[in-house]
Amino acid sequence: MKHKTYLIIGGTGGIGQAMVEQLVASTVNEHSGIQVYATYNKSVPEFEADNLHWLQMDVSDETSIKQAADAIRQYSSHLDWVINCVGLLHTETTQPEKALRQVETDFFIQNMQINALASLLIAKHIKPLLEKAERSHADPAIFATISARVGSIGDNQIGGWYSYRMSKAALNMGMKNLSIEWSRSLKDMCVVVMQPGTVNTQLSAPFQSNVADGHLFTPAYSAECLLEVLANMSAAQSGSFVDWAGESIPW
Repeated sequence: MKHKTYLIIGGTGGIGQAMVEQLVASTVNEHSGIQVYATYNKSVPEFEADNLHWLQMDVSDETSIKQAADAIRQYSSHLDWVINCVGLLHTETTQPEKALRQVETDFFIQNMQINALASLLIAKHIKPLLEKAERSHADPAIFATISARVGSIGDNQIGGWYSYRMSKAALNMGMKNLSIEWSRSLKDMCVVVMQPGTVNTQLSAPFQSNVADGHLFTPAYSAECLLEVLANMSAAQSGSFVDWAGESIPW
């Protein structure tokens, strides 16, 4: 992780915040020259560090995404890693659908916008910063997005959760497309979608009763695992769909 510049999108969420804290802590311990950019949606977080820069970003608004990318350019000429941790599973008023009769247009489109489209728009505006990253085949620039195992078509055994499953499947396809396009234009680049495990966050809170003992991760543990997997990925693995342990997940 030495001398890298990171952007954590969704730095106030469970996994994103844990990543920010671990990256900042690694600088303190290693004097590694890490710079961390992190985004928030509404309120500026109280957590501060000399090498941490907070940026406002609403991932449902392309103008906001572009403004955040432009703001980074004022401080840094490049980004080495970009990790999008923002996701939507439920709202205060709407839960994932258990049956077709529960599918509603607005909730479906909201899932698609947050879970699928946002990463494409982020990639669109962040690409110039990734182009200037220092990298090699064994130590590539990273563009990672948190996906979900339930977005796997091959792994789907029980159905339900139409909006979430379909939006994550769409995300996976979008990132696979992106990995192919960028393989032609960005040398030594790794685009990857990741399953973080079932993590004890606000997103999963209503659904934790069915999680087997030992399978509910803390945000800190999940973040540590994901960062370790990314640190060991090569450019040849671009276009992968992997879990928190680095194991491949069927599309």
